[in-house]
Amino acid sequence: MREEVSAGGVVLFGNAVLLLRKFNGDWVLPKGKVEKGESHEQAALREVGEETGVKADIDKYLGEIHYTFKENWDENKTVHKTVFWYLMTARSMDTIPQKEEGFVDAKFVHIDRVVEMARYDDEKEIIKVALVEIKKKLNK
Repeated sequence: MREEVSAGGVVLFGNAVLLLRKFNGDWVLPKGKVEKGESHEQAALREVGEETGVKADIDKYLGEIHYTFKENWDENKTVHKTVFWYLMTARSMDTIPQKEEGFVDAKFVHIDRVVEMARYDDEKEIIKVALVEIKKKLNK
């Protein structure tokens, strides 16, 4: 089994969280592989910037998720993936979805709707963790 490490962000602007829409219609959080010599934080910020065009700052580490999937080209090979997630604050709402990666839209979704829009259960769970922190921040 191959190990893969990625990092990503739950990116906040005001009371909205950034989601990306893939060509197949799925809404997902921005994330990507950690490159050699890069920290998880650096990778998360770089991937958010590359995939969405958004410049952001890390507020807090949210946790990690693990899952296993089959290689696209070889059904017999599995990949164990660990994703490190960070709560981030965007510097603006301007987005440029990365078309080369298959993203057709990037937008900030109101915190009341973001969990229902996110496609994957593990991402929904990390969004819920982020929402607890976001609500603390908004109530200050």
